[in-house]
Amino acid sequence: MTRLAQTDGLTDVQQEILSTVRSFVDKEILPVATELEHRDEYPTEIVEGLKELGIFGLMIPEEYGGLGESLLTYALTVEEIARGWMSVSGIINTHFIVAYMIAQHGTKEQKDSFLPRMATGEVRGAFSMSEPGLGSDVSAIRTKGVRDGDDYVLNGQKMWLTNGGSANLVAVLCRTDEGQPADAPAHRSMTTFLIEKEPGFGPNPSVPGLTVPGKIDKMGYKGVDTTELVLEDVRIPADRVLGGAGGRGFYQMMDGVEVGRVNVAARGCGVARRAFELGISYAQQRHTFGKQIAQHQAIQFKLAEMGTKVEAAHQMMVNAARKKDSGERNDLEAGMAKYLAAEFCKEVVEDSFRIHGGYGFSKEYEIERLYREAPMLLIGEGTAEIQKMIIGRRLLEEYRIQG
Repeated sequence: MTRLAQTDGLTDVQQEILSTVRSFVDKEILPVATELEHRDEYPTEIVEGLKELGIFGLMIPEEYGGLGESLLTYALTVEEIARGWMSVSGIINTHFIVAYMIAQHGTKEQKDSFLPRMATGEVRGAFSMSEPGLGSDVSAIRTKGVRDGDDYVLNGQKMWLTNGGSANLVAVLCRTDEGQPADAPAHRSMTTFLIEKEPGFGPNPSVPGLTVPGKIDKMGYKGVDTTELVLEDVRIPADRVLGGAGGRGFYQMMDGVEVGRVNVAARGCGVARRAFELGISYAQQRHTFGKQIAQHQAIQFKLAEMGTKVEAAHQMMVNAARKKDSGERNDLEAGMAKYLAAEFCKEVVEDSFRIHGGYGFSKEYEIERLYREAPMLLIGEGTAEIQKMIIGRRLLEEYRIQG
């Protein structure tokens, strides 16, 4: 154990879980992550190992076969996994958000049907809000669901699905205008649909009209598949509306994204910690002008700044998770944690890259992979600009002057 990024007040169970995950990361992820990432290869064996550890059911209630753990435990677990390879934490995150949404908002039948299978990893989730013409502007969604008897017929195109090919359950946000006046706010006309499908790419054999085109080629965040989703007259039974009633999809998705932002903050913490570890290690191995570069004041200043950022981001992420676990509103804390952790992650990774000098530009060195992965955190679950809008609005609510 190192001094940085420690968490006070953990139970023995939480410490045991984190110790087990940390050992798994050191033995099963770090030795193969860079090689798999360079090949853009899905980490099948790693995912199977995480299934055996029960990670896919970490926050699913015990009555459904999960471990029933807190958001804090989950976030700390994600931090450890992202330290090994951020793409693996992405595979877990989208699954976790869908399971959380079903547990919080699903009907009894939906919980009974999906959660036990999600706890074992038999069913793995993805969720979809973005479209080719929109990202953070969720109110502009154009994919539409129209009621037709006992079914809905879905048409549209979705974008940026993490796990889009490998998942067999997708939560899709669509516009459904039934029962709403023409001037109703857009967020009241949205519904989340739970679509079960076969894993894979191309036209889906189990869902006529549903197509998952091939993987989007990305500069980083490789291994995990990121895809589009095309829906052409896809028929979905009305009992697959999350919660059993339309018009609640926006609130359900925002609840999921809120906990997802804590997860992205945890990923930023994990990647930053790994970059710091690589930088401080290399600084003690490389010599210039007759001494370790770690003994040069310029490098010590970098290490000091990096370590402080790792610690600050971790503690803010922990605070956001604990706030949510307490049952309190945490959109302010989650937005702050996501914003700070993503920005600090980028800065720590870049400083570690600079410490490595020319070797940091070589694909033989792990920092090269981290340098390409960190930018995704600046965008995922809302850009820095979106986080600052959320933070600013909430601060104005808290500090509004009277009169």
